[in-house]
Amino acid sequence: MMNPLLQKLQTYPFEKLKTLLADIKPNEAKNGIALSIGEPKHESPAFVKQALIDHLDKLAVYPTTAGSLNLRQAMAKWVEQRFSVPHGWVTPENHILPVNGTREALFSFTQAVINNTKDALVISPNPFYQIYEGAALLAGATPHYLPCLADNAFISDFEQVTSETWQRCQILFLCSPGNPTGAIVPLETLKKLIKLADLYDFIIAADECYSELYFDENNPPAGLLTACAELGRKDFARCIVFHSLSKRSNLPGLRSGFVAGDANILKPFLLYRTYHGSAMPLQTQYASMMAWQDEQHVVANRALYRAKYDAVLEILAPVMDIQKPDGGFYLWPSTHISDIEFTKQLYMKQNVLVVPGSYLSREIKGINPGANRIRMALVASLGECIEAANRIREFLIES
Repeated sequence: MMNPLLQKLQTYPFEKLKTLLADIKPNEAKNGIALSIGEPKHESPAFVKQALIDHLDKLAVYPTTAGSLNLRQAMAKWVEQRFSVPHGWVTPENHILPVNGTREALFSFTQAVINNTKDALVISPNPFYQIYEGAALLAGATPHYLPCLADNAFISDFEQVTSETWQRCQILFLCSPGNPTGAIVPLETLKKLIKLADLYDFIIAADECYSELYFDENNPPAGLLTACAELGRKDFARCIVFHSLSKRSNLPGLRSGFVAGDANILKPFLLYRTYHGSAMPLQTQYASMMAWQDEQHVVANRALYRAKYDAVLEILAPVMDIQKPDGGFYLWPSTHISDIEFTKQLYMKQNVLVVPGSYLSREIKGINPGANRIRMALVASLGECIEAANRIREFLIES
């Protein structure tokens, strides 16, 4: 009686990790440090929490699916300023839609736009955020994976995609900075992909939830809408971006973000969401509006991550094949043994949790881009990250 497509879903990585370590007893002499789940641990902005408190009376009001005009105006203004989009191109009424975090939005968007009466492909980076795959499968599409390998700076080689594959593509998922690689898709590549989307009539769905975690304050990474602006593409045709307050503002529990771009796509997506029942609560809308209007806390957030990267890389670079990414808060080092065995032994000997890279990827034509790599999320405090790095160094030296 269940949807048969559910049988196609693979076990979620963290469930696989839980099973992998179920019978392993960690070193009890050391406190556990988790570098596994990408859950921001920095302090949430006090003014956002206060906005929630100040508007708790709105619990008695049904929110609209489209969200308040004031919220959408704040989001539109942020997009203009952050991604150098000319004023007035992103209209709050047509080009912005609040969502309950990018995870929910990525999934529901795929259900809304896939035409499963055709032989649909959803193209995804590999490794990838698992929602891309699950959303594609449950929409009746077939995932198509593009490896992100070190020899191409962990960016998919789009030149190798055949015209037949592009013709079947209905959604191209991008993640920049990437999860878990931290790689940033270059602006010129984004422009080329837009031209391909025009040629083959597919949607580019750019997951930019890590866009505000970068290292050079004077050089923020471009986004898909930056490419649209430079191409004079005022209608943002076939281009949709996903943004969130989870990483930018350390508000993963707020479940707040937005989708922006092509109004001709967002209009039917809003209709879908009206039936889906995913309106953002009003108190969350007020708190979100405050967050999108402030950059000071975001700058401070980046400084905290920079300090952790500097400290951890200084400890691990001499003993491990590890590089600083372009952005995000992950490290994606290679391992001297299998990533699964590395994860098990590190947990057992040092009580440090990481994720095997192969759990975040799919093996295609005998190649798993995550094999012999691990994902380390630098979300814990600076002190815990330094302690974890020292334990990993000790583990590597003893191995």
